[in-house]
Amino acid sequence: MALIAYSTLSPIGMRPHIGTWVHVERFGAYALLGFLFATAFPRRIPLILAMVFGVAAAFELLQMLSADRHARVEDLAVKMAGAAGGGGASWFAAPTGGVCEAGKVNQNSNHRR
Repeated sequence: MALIAYSTLSPIGMRPHIGTWVHVERFGAYALLGFLFATAFPRRIPLILAMVFGVAAAFELLQMLSADRHARVEDLAVKMAGAAGGGGASWFAAPTGGVCEAGKVNQNSNHRR
């Protein structure tokens, strides 16, 4: 998250980039952030997504304090889509609790998980 904050809030000339489209970088950074947080806290994915969405919105609004940066709704949408994609990928990849085990019955009881 610190690298994203630096990339978002630093002057445009100091912004690190990998040479591809800026939207791909934004989407990838927030997808990785969403994936890592959702993997670390798999039972809190809605809270994690709300947090990452909030961070994205806050960083985007903080860009308005800099003279050479700008805040755009399009950029925020790409960041939120990336975060949602990363969180969703973590949920689908989870060995327990995701789609893979959603319908299984606990072997030790008659209750569904």
